[in-house]
Order: sequence, then C-alpha cells, then structure tokens
Amino acid sequence: MTSRSLVAAEPFLVKQEYEIYTTEQHSVWSELVSRRLPQVREHACREFLDGYDTIGLSNDRLPNLREITERLRPRTGWSTTAVSGFLPGNAFFEMLEARMFPTTTWLRSRDSLAYIPEPDIFHDVFGHVPMHAHPVFADFLQHYGSVCARIQNAQALERLGRLFWYTVEFGLIRQDNKIKVYGSGVISSHGECNNVIEGGCEVRPFNLSEVLDTPVKVDELQKVLFAIESFDQVYEAIQEAEKQVKQASE
Repeated sequence: MTSRSLVAAEPFLVKQEYEIYTTEQHSVWSELVSRRLPQVREHACREFLDGYDTIGLSNDRLPNLREITERLRPRTGWSTTAVSGFLPGNAFFEMLEARMFPTTTWLRSRDSLAYIPEPDIFHDVFGHVPMHAHPVFADFLQHYGSVCARIQNAQALERLGRLFWYTVEFGLIRQDNKIKVYGSGVISSHGECNNVIEGGCEVRPFNLSEVLDTPVKVDELQKVLFAIESFDQVYEAIQEAEKQVKQASE
C-alpha cells in the first residue's frame, strides 16, 4: 500500500530522517528499553513477545521504520509509516484501513523518561508495533479503521473509541491463568503496568457492551480494565460493533 492510496492522511506523511538522530537520542532510547523490557518480558502476552522479536527492535538504537516494515509486511501486510504528529480522526482511520500504522519520529528527552502526554516513537513502536505481527490482531486493527472511517456520527465514534482504548491502548489477556498485558499504554508505561500487576485496577472479563459503556479516563491511572480470553474475541467484537452501528443508522 503506497501513500498514493491516501487522501486525508497524505499531508501528514513524512520521511524518517534516521541519520539525524543524535548519540544522545539513541542513548535515551536505550535507557527507555532497558527500563521497560524486563517487566515486559515477564508480564506481556506471548503474542506481543513474538512480535517484538519478529520486528527486530534494537536495545541500543532507535528503530528504523523502513526496516521494521520490511519485516512486518510479509507477515501481516502492515507498514510502520512516519507521520508529522497527531492525526485527525479521518486521516488516522484511513491509515489503519490501509494497514499503515501512523508513527511519530520524535523521541522524548531524558528529563521525560517516565511520562509524556503525547505519543512519541517509543510509545508508537515499542508499545504498539509488535502486536501488528499477529495476524488476528492485525486484521482486527484494519477492520476497526475500516468501520470508523465510514462513521459520521460523533457519538458512535466516541463509543467505538472506547473499544480501541480498552484493547489497543490498555488491553489485557488471560493466559496460563495469569493476567498478561498487550495494550501499548500498559506496555510502554511502568506506572500503568505496575497498576495492573499490583491490583491497582479492577480487571473484568471482556464484554463488548460493558466496554462500550465505560468512559475513558486519560488523566489518571486506569481503575477498570478488561481481559480477553483470546484475540479472536477482539476481532469478533469489532464485527459485532459494526453490526450495531449499522442497525442504529437504519
């Protein structure tokens, strides 16, 4: 899929100028990975860890998006595509539908290692991209973008945004009788991951109706999250949500 297939997202596409990253930036990346990887190796789900190894992230150098795409595309058809920053909804959904994950190229500074309010390349690549190597999750994410790209109703989009939040961003899964993490907001944040591990939030069985009825909290640690039993469950959830949207519009 090339940028020529995009309309709304086209103005936001940029080239990752990999050669201009500084030694300090590579060092910050290395520190971020070293801070998160041990906990992630212990508490992330199998599918995330398989994807992490598949895309070939380096522990001591920032990721090259072109090289990641070369590993990812033969497996699931996804690319990791550089963008200039925050995308409006129509551009974001258009890229997901095209199996192009919008990825920022900037990296937080050393004095913001623990938290930044907006996504950077660490959150986007370390947190999100490994799951794009899993075929069922990859299909779910593309289908999600396809559904949302066709919705004009703001209330319906807001409710579907909750499905994204409680899966892609803060998703949990039950494996081997344990709660494992796969959502990027938990993967990339020590505080959010500890919140799950130490029982700081209630973990409920995944139920689409309950997920769509649960408002998102962006300015505090999560108090309620949902655990799926398999990734087939999230793909079935977007299919059911699509049916509900169609029925509501008829």
